[in-house]
Amino acid sequence: MSSHPPLARRLGTFDAVVIGVGSMVGAGVFAAFAPAAAAAGTWLLVGLAVAAVVAYCNATSSAQLAAQYPTSGGTYLYGRERLGAWWGFLAGWGFVVGKTASCAAMAMTFAAYAVPAAWQRPVAVAAVVGLAAVNYRGITRTAALTRVIVAVVLTALGVSVIAAWSGAEAAGGGVGAIELGSGSWYGVLQAAGLLFFAFAGYARIATLGEEVRDPARTIPRAIVVALAITVGVYVVVAVTLVGVLGAEGLASAEAPVAAAVAAGEWAWAEPVARVGASAAALGALLALLAGVGRTALAMARHGDLPRWLAGVHPRYQVPHHAEVVLAVVVSAVVLVADLRGAIGFSSFGVLLYYLVANLAAFTQEPGHRRFPRWLQVLGAIGCVVLVATLPWQSVVAGVAVFGVGVAYRLARR
Repeated sequence: MSSHPPLARRLGTFDAVVIGVGSMVGAGVFAAFAPAAAAAGTWLLVGLAVAAVVAYCNATSSAQLAAQYPTSGGTYLYGRERLGAWWGFLAGWGFVVGKTASCAAMAMTFAAYAVPAAWQRPVAVAAVVGLAAVNYRGITRTAALTRVIVAVVLTALGVSVIAAWSGAEAAGGGVGAIELGSGSWYGVLQAAGLLFFAFAGYARIATLGEEVRDPARTIPRAIVVALAITVGVYVVVAVTLVGVLGAEGLASAEAPVAAAVAAGEWAWAEPVARVGASAAALGALLALLAGVGRTALAMARHGDLPRWLAGVHPRYQVPHHAEVVLAVVVSAVVLVADLRGAIGFSSFGVLLYYLVANLAAFTQEPGHRRFPRWLQVLGAIGCVVLVATLPWQSVVAGVAVFGVGVAYRLARR
């Protein structure tokens, strides 16, 4: 281990839960249900259930590992400790590269809701720079801003759900209008793959392990609580969207929550949905920048990324070199990337990351075991199955970029 100074432990359970919820209840809740409905039709809710089960299995693995290894790096560190240096590198590379693409996607999603098309890329870059500056000033500022963003998002979702059902009730609709139609298992799994990544924010809690007080107790509790809250929110939103718009209407909606609100009688509430979507994208971006920076810090400490990235600011106690480089790279991706391609590539990297987490948790000794091994087996199988549902272009791009990572590590060694 490097002699670089440790990060400061400043976060309690509440802050860790808020950061996790802010990561999960992000732009996905406003956008992911439409392509998921196109894949699964009225079996969307089954796809959501599959995604939630896989997410729970992965969350328990992350929680169990974080309790034993309460330091920055998440599955990169767990893979190194439990499976070997190469497994850790593959997990860390998948997280850093994949989530860098996710950062760009979140910034672009925020701009799409907030400003006209001509201004979207400059505004997206401004969002990246502004939130990177918040992270640079310390993790407590990140947690404080995340509290505000989560409050705005949950309030906007609450108003949107009530407004959407006001129209459905007036038209004689409601929960009773939801029926499961015909659909293929492949479509359900494809929907689960799309929806899974909306849950993936609980990993952000584990990557902040070096900055949480009493991590062996706080991190497992925060991960499970944050995931439970998010599942509840997603179920309410999914039932509302399918009940109000129907599967076909949901599949064709560019902004599903706003469309459901527009179908109701509270026309004034549609801007509320758009504000909520913008805030959600900002919240996810803020947490992503923090998590990727900490994983890059851990990889740099072990020499898997340039060691200069392991620098910790003497005053703010954050990995400031990693965060500056990350902001520059994400801004560059925003200026040139295609949003759909970024999301597909990110999916590949994150699934490999959680596959390593499940395999690492499976090897833990009884004294560190908090959950049964069959959950890790189910989680690993779920990751592999969901990878199989990704578009072939995303798989090819993912394999190519991982090949670059392997070549880089071989060259450094």
